Amino acid sequence: MFEGVTVGELVTLAGGLLAAGFITGILAGVFGVGGGAVIVPVLYELFALMHVPESVRMPLCVGTSLAIIIPTSVRSFNAHKKKGAVDTSILKEWLVPVVVGVVVGSIFARYAPASVFKIVFVIVASVSSIRLLFGKDSWKLGDEMPSKFIMKTYGLLIGVLSALMGIGGGQLSNLFMTFYGRPIHQAVATSSGLGVIISIPATLGYIYAGWPKMDVLPPFSLGYVSLLGVILFIPTSMLAAPIGVNIAHALSKRKLETAFGIFLGLVSLRFLWSLVA
Repeated sequence: MFEGVTVGELVTLAGGLLAAGFITGILAGVFGVGGGAVIVPVLYELFALMHVPESVRMPLCVGTSLAIIIPTSVRSFNAHKKKGAVDTSILKEWLVPVVVGVVVGSIFARYAPASVFKIVFVIVASVSSIRLLFGKDSWKLGDEMPSKFIMKTYGLLIGVLSALMGIGGGQLSNLFMTFYGRPIHQAVATSSGLGVIISIPATLGYIYAGWPKMDVLPPFSLGYVSLLGVILFIPTSMLAAPIGVNIAHALSKRKLETAFGIFLGLVSLRFLWSLVA
């Protein structure tokens, strides 16, 4: 199936992965996300050059994204933590339910059609974008974080959706924390730690989920994880992550919210188009 891939297409794939890795690293630092909302659509287009079947292309993108997020999230989290902006109490509250949610989402990924992954992307990115671009300070659910039950329930939801989207949970936790009155800079910093919690078990889950499909996956794949994508993405994304952190702390609250909202809106439109086209 992959004999038709030319040297030129492989060079284009490699160059695209390196460039996208650098952009992803900056976005991971700026927005406190692992970069999955960028990685997944980029990989989707690049894997098309390798003639990866549509039936496995989307989960392959998601699984590869989750693997790439591991070092990027670690580096972004450490940089934010040094600036004292991370609320570790929230991360401890979410630890167990998020991991449980990731396991559930990874198992579901083994059987879900490609359209499910895209639909989740569109819904979550759209809601987050609207909140950031048009939301007002009065759009709150409270001034303090909610009860432990609500925290754990939302943590479970973050885990499931993150596993299906190939993200580190940044969009979801940012949305939740800002609805409860937390400053955007603190929400971004804390969300970077969530990426570490999500990406490791989710990557293992996607290796498991894609194992039965090895006969139709491209070379250098381990289940639904492209080792080629991981190897080329990680160096440039890790190099660029601290740059993004410095940008984030230099921006005003409103500028950071606007930039994040526009970014998520574009991601939502991209996948909506792929669903209807």
